[in-house]
Amino acid sequence: MDFGIVLQTDPPASAIVDLMRRAESNGFRYGWTFDSAVLWQEPFVIYSQILEHTTELTVGPMVTNPGTRTWEVTASTFATLNDMFGNRTVCGIGRGDSAMRVAGRKPNTLATLGEAIHVIRELAEGREAEVDDRRLRIPWVRDGRLPVWMGAYGPKALSLAGQQADGFILQLADPYLTEWMVKAVRDAAAAAGRDPSSVTICVAAPAYLTDDTSPAALAHAREQCRWFGGMVGNHVADLVAKYGEHSDAVPEALTAYIKEREGYDYAHHGRAGNPDTAFVPDEIVDRFCVIGTKEQHIKKLRELKALGVDQFAVYAMHDARENVIDGYGAGIVPALRN
Repeated sequence: MDFGIVLQTDPPASAIVDLMRRAESNGFRYGWTFDSAVLWQEPFVIYSQILEHTTELTVGPMVTNPGTRTWEVTASTFATLNDMFGNRTVCGIGRGDSAMRVAGRKPNTLATLGEAIHVIRELAEGREAEVDDRRLRIPWVRDGRLPVWMGAYGPKALSLAGQQADGFILQLADPYLTEWMVKAVRDAAAAAGRDPSSVTICVAAPAYLTDDTSPAALAHAREQCRWFGGMVGNHVADLVAKYGEHSDAVPEALTAYIKEREGYDYAHHGRAGNPDTAFVPDEIVDRFCVIGTKEQHIKKLRELKALGVDQFAVYAMHDARENVIDGYGAGIVPALRN
């Protein structure tokens, strides 16, 4: 199993670079960031510094979207970074939640997302693609490579990921839901004539290490990670609006917990202490996140690995970023690499 670290690009950018260097020295192979132009600093500028100050780390957004930048700009930006530092980027992409809604726009349709996946990958790898009824090619790209991984929850999105994406990003670490969604992606890949095992599976969720399992330690860990249930709840609310509260298309294990959800302020998006996530129960925090002692982390990650997960990406938006990076490097990364 590979490991990634996921950070928000809060200023100063130098702190993000330092944490990425620390992650690489602890065995992490991927460095991810949020991508929301109003809420945080521009990630692609910071990627150039991360790549300059690391040797093998692969970097990319978790996730970008087809609407923030034109597709040729996104492709050219990735291709430029790859030309400068070797093929060390990955494009995580989705419909767009915070980036689009904060700017007053709706998330992109799945049809647009599917087209964007194809065009961005083709252009970034030096091939010709159609953009706004015009055939384009980036002429200076040589030996470019850009894996495109798609974030998804709902049945149609999972199907699209299996049909077109190089990787699938699942933003929660619940084994039951992971098994259900990985199967949906792989079934879609097989139906499209692809090798299901060729789709990389990435589970992304907060991880918080505790020294023991005392009620106080676990309570603090849960409060530091409760924001994640609220963030996932945004996507779940979209699914409920589309498919209804009780639908065979979406597991109730994913949708039931948002019944008490009242709203969401993106000013607190992805941050510990988010006041809009009080509705998230402890059970969801425990299911969706990875908290507890080193042994508990290893046990849950081995379960996910057995379900086909190729990478666990650690959301480190809490008060113990350095501790989780160092703790994973000291015992968890080596245990899961064996």
